[in-house]
Amino acid sequence: MVDGAAVRVQGLWKRFGQQVAVAGIDLELPAGKFVGLVGPNGAGKTTTLSMVTGLLRPDQGTVEVVGHDVWRDPVEVKARIGVLPEGLRLFERLSGRELLAYSGRLRGLPGAEVDKRAAQLLDVLDLAGAQHKLVVDYSTGMRKKIGLAAALLHNPEVLFLDEPFEGVDPVSAQIIRGVLERYTASGATVVFSSHVMELVESLCDWVAVMAAGRIRAHGPLADVRGDSPSLQHAFLELVGAGGRDHGSHLDWLGGGAR
Repeated sequence: MVDGAAVRVQGLWKRFGQQVAVAGIDLELPAGKFVGLVGPNGAGKTTTLSMVTGLLRPDQGTVEVVGHDVWRDPVEVKARIGVLPEGLRLFERLSGRELLAYSGRLRGLPGAEVDKRAAQLLDVLDLAGAQHKLVVDYSTGMRKKIGLAAALLHNPEVLFLDEPFEGVDPVSAQIIRGVLERYTASGATVVFSSHVMELVESLCDWVAVMAAGRIRAHGPLADVRGDSPSLQHAFLELVGAGGRDHGSHLDWLGGGAR
């Protein structure tokens, strides 16, 4: 891994009309870590991940993943990463097993290796019993798990996940978590976005806090949390919401006159 960095971002900008979504961020994400990109809704997390993974071209700036420029060397980068974007559209008229076979062959894996890895992933992710079921009939949790299986099938060096636990039931969430922890234990890198601080705090070694298109803090989890009792408290202070009024003037709410 180049200089210990899985991802290196320099001067990254993205605008949509007059709206600045990402405002010139610089960021290095360490290799072999569970990295959380956290921020409120609209902070620019999804836009940033889309640019880092080559799904969206930046207006300015550069992105390197494991030492390769995302836009100058896209084939090399895409061979080394797995991506599970938020709202992933799957081929719904394929079965789960067919979807993995298709994904594996697109990646250039031999058929026998695809079959072996698909069977193992389906088993670990508790999808073996639904492997011949059409994806259109999968629940939200099952869709997240089959999408994760497709993203892991080629054994990427870096895995990017956008809100991977959103809408997922506790059982599926625990299964996904176990697979990701095993993946990072082998030396691979997970980068995932979330606005659920408790989840990030329980999973991540390293955190970047984003708000209004800018990075407000980044580093090892303990450093970002500082003296705050939790990442949630530190986050609220960093994004300027720590002292916000939470409705004390709504004295009519929950009682009194209606």
